[in-house]
Amino acid sequence: MIQKLTRRAAFGLGTAVAASAVLATPALADDDAEEISPATADRARRRVQRVYQRAADCAGGTWNSYISVADPDGTPVAAVDLGSDDLVEAYSVNKIAVATAVLDKVDRGLITLTQQVDVPASIVIPDGDGIIKLDRAYPSEFTVGHALALLLTVSDDTAVRLSGLVCPAKELNEILVAKGFPKTQVVPVANPNRFFLGKTTPRETHDLLQALVKGTLLSAASSDFLLNILRSQVAFTDGIRRVMSSNDRARVATKAGWLHDGRNEAGVMFDKAGKPVLTYSLFANGQGAPDDFGATHPAVQARSEMGPAFLRAVDRIAGAQDARTLSAQAYQPSNGG
Repeated sequence: MIQKLTRRAAFGLGTAVAASAVLATPALADDDAEEISPATADRARRRVQRVYQRAADCAGGTWNSYISVADPDGTPVAAVDLGSDDLVEAYSVNKIAVATAVLDKVDRGLITLTQQVDVPASIVIPDGDGIIKLDRAYPSEFTVGHALALLLTVSDDTAVRLSGLVCPAKELNEILVAKGFPKTQVVPVANPNRFFLGKTTPRETHDLLQALVKGTLLSAASSDFLLNILRSQVAFTDGIRRVMSSNDRARVATKAGWLHDGRNEAGVMFDKAGKPVLTYSLFANGQGAPDDFGATHPAVQARSEMGPAFLRAVDRIAGAQDARTLSAQAYQPSNGG
């Protein structure tokens, strides 16, 4: 049995999506409707489904999403599947795909993380997101590794251009196609080393993240490098991870993206042993407040409600045991010295 969206939820999620959308788990039974930390994967999916529907309904607009929870054998099974094969604007969520292509070249020995890239004033994007624009010290140099860290944590826009210096747009798209992601593509421009971040589908972004945590996307070293950045305390905290302790935040690898009225986020939650257990791919638009890029935007607020509830929903179940254990480094602030 599948549960169709209620009329209220359909109105809140937008008629374009709701007309064909279904949530992919059985209807909630009365005895587990408010179960916070279920003991089975199936009941965890029911909890995730309920939390998602309530938060997205409240935010309104249009949502294209795919969320899975791992079965005991590690198979990801959909808890939410709404317009997951529709092409959507990825915005900065596609920075994960950009980093994947760059790291693929690292794995093949074509570049190194310690390789230097030049940062002339002409390559710096003067507005938008990031910190490279703030230092006012050009020309300068960054390593490839440093550029990727900025790309994935503070979502530095100039770091996109630095990535393009070592992995041009055409090559980047070819790498993604070869890895099985033909719909996750950047948009080339006249300069072959530059591009717009392009589109994806919720399912492809979900599957890319699954391949990352299972070790089939990149080498072990590159997988650890990428996930360590996405799980760091300085990675995005306005959405899924906003209302979490530092320890809980370390259990979530995440990347957000935003432009115009779009507010997106995708990532992976890990069980307490460091195994991936829940993968989410959330793309939303049309909630209003297009000039609000902060934590008060309705879609971002909705994700901040989903995040801790999702994590609690999988607290009592084990993640994919066929995946590598990826224990996050304990967070320890410093006072200098």
